[in-house]
Amino acid sequence: MTTGSRQYSEDLATLRINVTTMGDLLLSAADRHPDKLALVFPESRHTYAELAARALRRARSLQALGVKPRDHVGILMHTCPEFVELYFAIAMCGAVIVPINARYKAAEIGYVIENADLVTVLTTAAIAEQVDFVERLESALPGLVTQPDPKRVALAAAPRLRSVVRFGAGERAGFVSEAAFDAAADTVPEIAVHETRLGVRVRDVALMLYTSGTTANPKGCLITHEAQVRNSITLGRHRYRLTEADSLWSPLPMFHIAAVLPMLAIFDVGGTYLTMGYFDPGVALRMLEEHKVTATYPSFVTIMQGLIYHPDFASRDLTHIRLMNSNFAVQPPGVAEPIMKAMPSAVQVGSFGMTEASGTVSTGSPSEPESQRITRLGRPLPGLEVRVIDPTGADQPLGTRGEVLVRGYSLFEGYYRDAEKTAQALDADGWFHTGDIGSLDAAGTILFHGRIKDMLKVGGENVAAAEIESQLQRHPAVKLAQVVGIPDSKYEEVPAAFVELQPGQTATPEELIDFCRREIASFKVPRQVRFVTEWPMSSSKIQKFRLRTALIEELGLSA
Repeated sequence: MTTGSRQYSEDLATLRINVTTMGDLLLSAADRHPDKLALVFPESRHTYAELAARALRRARSLQALGVKPRDHVGILMHTCPEFVELYFAIAMCGAVIVPINARYKAAEIGYVIENADLVTVLTTAAIAEQVDFVERLESALPGLVTQPDPKRVALAAAPRLRSVVRFGAGERAGFVSEAAFDAAADTVPEIAVHETRLGVRVRDVALMLYTSGTTANPKGCLITHEAQVRNSITLGRHRYRLTEADSLWSPLPMFHIAAVLPMLAIFDVGGTYLTMGYFDPGVALRMLEEHKVTATYPSFVTIMQGLIYHPDFASRDLTHIRLMNSNFAVQPPGVAEPIMKAMPSAVQVGSFGMTEASGTVSTGSPSEPESQRITRLGRPLPGLEVRVIDPTGADQPLGTRGEVLVRGYSLFEGYYRDAEKTAQALDADGWFHTGDIGSLDAAGTILFHGRIKDMLKVGGENVAAAEIESQLQRHPAVKLAQVVGIPDSKYEEVPAAFVELQPGQTATPEELIDFCRREIASFKVPRQVRFVTEWPMSSSKIQKFRLRTALIEELGLSA
């Protein structure tokens, strides 16, 4: 089944295609709203004029370091004002922004630096969530600290790399200091940045985001200015109906598509973007109340649960929130009710998306009935098409599960330096094969049923991990459950569950196994249950392959 533009609730005749580069999006907002708050952190506030001026100066420094159009520039730091300034500065230089996951270890950082062909890496001396980025870079780049000229490094492990800039006080061997980086701006006139900026095309690659999935090495998604900016504008203006009066909060880190997308959406309309260096639910609740935030983009289960289980949740006034991307359709039981009670005026919507589609493919609309918005993931955004196919490639009927395919302006250009995976993901007709299992209803609304790689094969029977997870999460003691397949000599593969318990609750593995056995077929019942208090995470998703690997090692199984 294919869904297209004719099924949208928007008045398509009134919609216009608006697109610009990321750098010009910020500058245009500063032209219109110079004194308006653009960016708010718990500890600082920045107007559009201030943010634009800082980004332009950072761009002058980058050009002084030799950054040219189409160069790849990495950012390895926690979410902070400098990250946002540098993000737009790189865009103004016509270079490609490569945010590096702040949770990556040294080996993973080294992989990205080499694989992405980075010419410059921008990092910070600040310690964020006990992570020392400088030390990790020194481990990732052997020989960095002995380089005679930090502005012209030569490393065998990263042949394209020319410099690593360290923000923070003082100096460190091998790194360009913040003082030197800032002083370099004075050697490049601002007009030079504008001359470069005006040569950037909307079809140029602007962003390379590395996706972490079920494999060891992440893939670099190449995203153009057009794809990202149009997706953000369409989401913000036309589906969420944001205006300059709105303030939007997202706690997602800046190296994640779910931070880039809403930030550009609210900057496009001249509203205020609120974020934080790392997710602290108590600080988040205070920000939501104090700044009278009107729209929120928490999206993921770990964030939603962090809010509702915090002791301050019940006492905070959240009634001014009018829109929330809550994704109730894929949240565990018990999340929706307290959120809806605390935010009675909020329009709750769900979204379906991925990095390869610049963020959002479908999302709910304020015009849809609540029952649909909280049980579905919305219709595709105008200009995007969705199909659901069976293994032969034929379209599935309404209500039938299959692989979700996406086509349209927001798709990525491919995976960097990986023609094979690109060819597997993007077919000759321009459809992106998402690897997600979904279905479409009569209204063209998407339902999500899990990942193809989350399908277990138990004795020849197909079993969706999501089905077992849903059953476990019905137990009153279970806060969150994740299910993986582990090898079995008789059945080839059997389910194993990882469970986080509700605060103050207890349960035994036997109790949870019995709970499943009463409600689902025996071949779906987990054979092993392990309790966890902290999940292995990428930027926002639980890394199931790490759970599986650890359990296989513990049990002494052969993978």
